[in-house]
Order: sequence, then C-alpha cells, then structure tokens
Amino acid sequence: MQQCALLILCVTAAGIACTAPRSATPGATSPVVAAPAPGSTPPGMAEIRQEDLRRDLYALGGDDMRGREAGTLDELRAGVWVAERAREAGLEPAGDDGTYFQFWPMRRVRLSGASHVSLGGRPLALWKDAVVVSPADATLDVPIVFVGEGKETDLAAVDLKGKAAAALLSAPANPPSAGMSLSARRYTMLAVRQRAAALAARGAAAILLVSDSIADPQFDNIGAGWLRGRYGVDSADSDGRGAAQAPVIWLRRGSLDQVRAPNARLALQLSSESFVYPSMNIVARVRGADPSVRDEYVLYSGHHDHDGVRFPVGGDSIWNGADDNASVSVALLGIGRALAKHPTRRSALFVWHGAEERGLLGSRWFSRHPTVRATAIVAVLNADMIGRNSPDSAALLGSQPPHRNSAALVTMALEANAGTSRFAIDSLWDRPTHPEGWYFRSDHLPYARAGIPAVEFSTLLHPDYHTPRDEPSRIDYGKLTRVAQWMYATGWAVGNAVDRVRVDPGFKLER
Repeated sequence: MQQCALLILCVTAAGIACTAPRSATPGATSPVVAAPAPGSTPPGMAEIRQEDLRRDLYALGGDDMRGREAGTLDELRAGVWVAERAREAGLEPAGDDGTYFQFWPMRRVRLSGASHVSLGGRPLALWKDAVVVSPADATLDVPIVFVGEGKETDLAAVDLKGKAAAALLSAPANPPSAGMSLSARRYTMLAVRQRAAALAARGAAAILLVSDSIADPQFDNIGAGWLRGRYGVDSADSDGRGAAQAPVIWLRRGSLDQVRAPNARLALQLSSESFVYPSMNIVARVRGADPSVRDEYVLYSGHHDHDGVRFPVGGDSIWNGADDNASVSVALLGIGRALAKHPTRRSALFVWHGAEERGLLGSRWFSRHPTVRATAIVAVLNADMIGRNSPDSAALLGSQPPHRNSAALVTMALEANAGTSRFAIDSLWDRPTHPEGWYFRSDHLPYARAGIPAVEFSTLLHPDYHTPRDEPSRIDYGKLTRVAQWMYATGWAVGNAVDRVRVDPGFKLER
C-alpha cells in the first residue's frame, strides 16, 4: 500500500520530485567546521521573511485545502504541497525510499451507516437526534429505567441488569474552569464519560444520557467528532475494535420526556466497521557542514493536519486551522530556507507530522520509526500555534520541571530569544498545575518520552481555537516571523554547539 500511495502522489502531483535537489555529494571530503562564537547572530535570519510566510499560510491554511483532515485526500494533497515547497526551498527528501514521504497506517473504527436506534417506537436520526458515543456492535430491545442524574443516591435500590439506564447529565467531578479553552465542550465530554462509566458498572445493557443546559448547545460540535469514530496507529494483531461494552447514546435535552415515559423501550441495532487510511509525515533535511557531526540531527517539527470540513458555524464549514497548525508548517519552510543557505555543523531534519489532531499519531509513529537513527536525533524543536495573541509574549513548553528534560536545550532557547525576538516568556502554561495540560498536547511529547531533549514553542490558545474562525486573515504575521526566527536561532545554537545537548538525569513527567 505504501509503494502504491507513493507512486500515485509522485506521478499525479504537478511538479513534485521524489529525488533530492542538487547538493554537495554526501560524504565528500571537507574541512571540519568550527563552532560559531556563543551568542553570535545566525546568518540566515533575513531568509525568514514575513511576506513568504504570509503567502505560504494563505495557501496551506486557506479554503482550498479544506482544513486538511487526517485520513482524507485533503491531508494528502496538503502534504504534497508541503513537500513541493520543501523541495523548492532546497531541502533534501529524508522520508522513505528516497522521497519526502513517510506513510503509515491509521486505523479508523466508526459506526456503520446501517445502524439504527428507536425510542418508544419512534426512530431517531443518528447524529441529529442521537449520538452514539463510541462505535459499538449490539442488538437490543430493552425497557428504559430513568435514574435521574444517575448518582449513587439515585441508584441505591435500582436493578439495571438487562435494561437501558436513562440519566440526565449534570456537572462532572472536577469540571473544567470557565476560563479553559472549549470549557463547555470539555464539561460535556467529561460528564458523558463519567456518567456512562458509572451506569455501565451497575450492569446496564445500554445507556441513554440526556443533555443538560450546558451540554445541549454542544450537541452538533461534539457529535461531529464522534461521528468520525475512533482513530489510532494500526497494529498487525488488532482491527481496532475494543471489547464488547454497553452502547452509550447521547440525546438532546428535548428527549427527556420520552425517556421518562411509562413503559418506554429502547430498540437498537448497531454495527461498527473498521478500515485503514494512509496518513503521512513529510520528512526533509539539510545536511550539516561539519563531517565530524553531520550524522547528528536537530529535528524541527510541527503538524500539517487540522479538522477538515464539518458542520457550519456562521455559514463557514471549513475549519481551516490557520494558526493550528499551518502557522508552524510555513515557519518550518522559512527555517528550511535559512538553513539551506547557511547550514549548521549538524544536519537539520524537518518533520511535518500527520494526524496530530487524532492523538499525536504522526509523531508517535515517527518517534518509533524514524528515518534516521533514533540515537542521532540531538534535540526536537517542536511548535504548535505561533501566530496569535499578544505581540510581545510567547511560551516555551518544557522549560521548567517536571516538563524540562534538558536544561542545556532550554538555556539555548532562552538565550536565543534574548538575542533575537525578545518575547516575554509566559511560564504559566508549562506548569503541571495549569488546567489546560498544554505540555501533553503536541508533537514534542512522544520524543520526550523516548528520551530525546525536546521543547515546544507556542503563542498559546485563543477564542478561535478549533473553530472555522481560525483563518489566515487573523494571523499576526509579524509575530509569526519572530517566533520562526526564534526557533531558527535556537536550532542554530544546538546545531553548532561543540557538545550535543543531553537529557537531564532523573527526568520523569508527572503523567
């Protein structure tokens, strides 16, 4: 499958090259290159130009790319676009089989279209009236027992075995704070999962959950995600289906009277289907200038996927992901242009990960199946969302314990900031007490877990996060340019250092 996909992309994508651009012959004899003086200004700063980033972001984050949803042709087309721009920038292919591509299998499990649900003899329209929370295989016709909010006091004397337990959603334990991103969405998903788990533990054959006033407005948004099913990196010994479990049906608030009606019954026939999509990482490199350390790599990373085409908000159904994460994708191209003209002693490796929005799948795959020796990766400079919010502040995730896994790498990043962009560093989001848990939500994480020094550059969340309003027109291109230059200056220091940066002894994440 990989070879077929590679052939299709290489043949059909206009102008795409599957071979390296012209460069110096690998292994050619050349003198050892001395490390630049500490604190010296990287020579390629002028190659990272605001006008280039703007042009590229309008192309990658615009409506023509249809939101680049992982596992779709839109993601593959966006990946080919990135590869072609990398080739134009002078980056060599570093993927599989001499190409810019590393394909990997993404397993999807979703509810079959043949599934149906009825409540009290009335059919429900799936994904409009009712959402099946997780793909399931089940055939049932059972009585409904309404248990209020499904709390322990409501269940004390109720026998749920062989019945459908119906409950009204209420606040979950430890609900998200009002200031968290997508707080109502998080509230709803926590409430659904916690209430379903409690009712399943009491032996319910099926579970009906009716929205409360907070969850009901989230019905279309969350339902659109659960409609897509469940995704993961494919394995040879599993089709992705989990063990049999009680099906969970989420209903709109208007269904409350139906589930409370005397002698109400739930009838359903659910079936799941499982299949594999190709997703891909785009991988390119600039060879180092010093033969003594050319086989070591500084890895620059980000993800190129987003949410695709979903239900419309304000008449717009394309969830562009301009900041998340086209901003970083084009920044890596800018950094690549700088390093292609002014390489560091060590080589630079660029990885645009696929399917980050599905659960860091592309970075999980590459960290386990790198196209270079894993021990040759000196450091990972990852970024996620770098074009919004206050023009003079940014964050460096992994800069303080317990998230810091390399003090040497963090020192280089902070010194690079002081010498270039001079952002005020927001340290709050890197703390283990921050409710967003932002450190655990981007592509540096699998590398840090694998014992590779890693940090993440970010300008953090904003109200347009994961909405169709995340458009190229809303990006602060001056700030985007400065963050890209900061990343480049950090990589310049790491790539030219006499000694490679190391992981701190005893590094251990809190979760």
